[in-house]
Amino acid sequence: MDKIEELLQKRAHIMGMGGPKAVEAMHKRGSLTARERIDYFFDPGTFTEIGMFVKNRTTAFGMDKRDIPAEGVITGYGKVNGRTVMVGAEDYTAMAGTFGEYHGKKFSAAIDMAKDMGIPFVGMNDSGGARLQEGMDTLECYAWLFRSQILASGIIPQIALLMGPCLGGQAYHPVMQDFVLQCRDTGFMGIAGPAFVKTQLGEDITLEQLCGWQAHAIKSGQTHIVVGDDKDCLGTTRELLDFLPQNNKGKPARLPITDDPDRADPELNTLVPEQSNIAFDMHDVIKRIVDNAHFLEILKDHAPNIIVGFARFAGRSAGIVASQPSWMAGVIDCDAADKIARFVRFCDLFNIPLINLHDTPGFLIGSREDWKGMLRHGAKTLYAYIDATVPKITVILRKSYAGAYLGMCCKDTGADVVAAWPIAKVTIVGADTAASVIFAREIGSAPNPEEMRAQRMKEYSDLYENPYKGAERGYIDDVIVPADTRKFINRSLDMLENKTVVRPFRKYSNINL
Repeated sequence: MDKIEELLQKRAHIMGMGGPKAVEAMHKRGSLTARERIDYFFDPGTFTEIGMFVKNRTTAFGMDKRDIPAEGVITGYGKVNGRTVMVGAEDYTAMAGTFGEYHGKKFSAAIDMAKDMGIPFVGMNDSGGARLQEGMDTLECYAWLFRSQILASGIIPQIALLMGPCLGGQAYHPVMQDFVLQCRDTGFMGIAGPAFVKTQLGEDITLEQLCGWQAHAIKSGQTHIVVGDDKDCLGTTRELLDFLPQNNKGKPARLPITDDPDRADPELNTLVPEQSNIAFDMHDVIKRIVDNAHFLEILKDHAPNIIVGFARFAGRSAGIVASQPSWMAGVIDCDAADKIARFVRFCDLFNIPLINLHDTPGFLIGSREDWKGMLRHGAKTLYAYIDATVPKITVILRKSYAGAYLGMCCKDTGADVVAAWPIAKVTIVGADTAASVIFAREIGSAPNPEEMRAQRMKEYSDLYENPYKGAERGYIDDVIVPADTRKFINRSLDMLENKTVVRPFRKYSNINL
């Protein structure tokens, strides 16, 4: 046989994956195959495969007779919206995409190459789990993968896509990447499946309850974006990549300006109620100040009292951290603090400016949160903002009290520029709380306690519950008309474009974990 013909036949066999029946089963599941996903994800004709002919070396338990094309994982690189990206796509049609020695070797080698070349890595997870036939070799290859991911962390963006099952030790792989996207009906992630849980613990639970999107997008906070089918997942990944740089040495690409940077929005002047106990949806503010009302929210369903996500200002990519007054009044609890800290640190690692929007009454008090470690979790926000060296702009819309004023990035916890709206109340506690502490004895002994309480509350409020005391001290740089918020942010970003910070050498801060 001609050598070229032999090569083409071998390639054709591998490209056929697990065969027509296995491919049909994937389609019946509502999923694309690994190679179809790659074709859909990359710009047409740009994908180059690496390691097509890799084959396991195991002979035990009939493995020497098993045909596993490409070792159940397709690795390579191509262009996504014109930018080079590395991928590792598990092939469920080939021995259920099980994770064995050379499957892991290919996966970890792809991440190593992405790190060395300075390009993002996207993992498409769809696997039946560990390949038990390979014993210790399977166990060790998990260590290779985890080591590669951790050493690449903070150097290149890493995105995990849960497009099928991802169970067992392998489930650590996606959660250690920067973002996890989970297909609503087909993506599952868990340290053990229902059968194992039943055997070990006697707990009856379905795969959906244990490992589905609600388990991780709402409860555990390990899924950042819930998507529909495979095409929705891949399209959203392309959108997310557009907000990110190639690596930690560059900035995200600045797109052409299609929305006036100085655009005023008069409706902002009346959108937020002056009374701090009346809720409103912060999304309405965000969409009015960003380019073309486009906002990609991260962790939308977890700790919704805080909003985080990506948008653009005059074509620049920026991360937004905002209170959500319509959920728990925008108070910061343990989960919200973790959400803030992880997002801020990601943006700092990849040179993405941060825009912080305050409307929060404080950190959540009470035994439940205290015993969960509210102080430890709240401290993460302080570490994240103070450590961050990217441009940081803060706008205080309405209320910003107590520790949350510090934890949402004030002047002395890292903000380069701080503005407030005229309705802002910025102080250590609200007037009602202050009056009940400072004037407790006076109120209690007054002929008319309620009248005295109201008088003292008004005095305290008039003195401190406004943005001007902070502006007098230089803690607030300007009090702005709400309609001009977008202009303020864009001009601040212009000024901070070439911001540099020099810090003493250290490995990293000992953040509360």
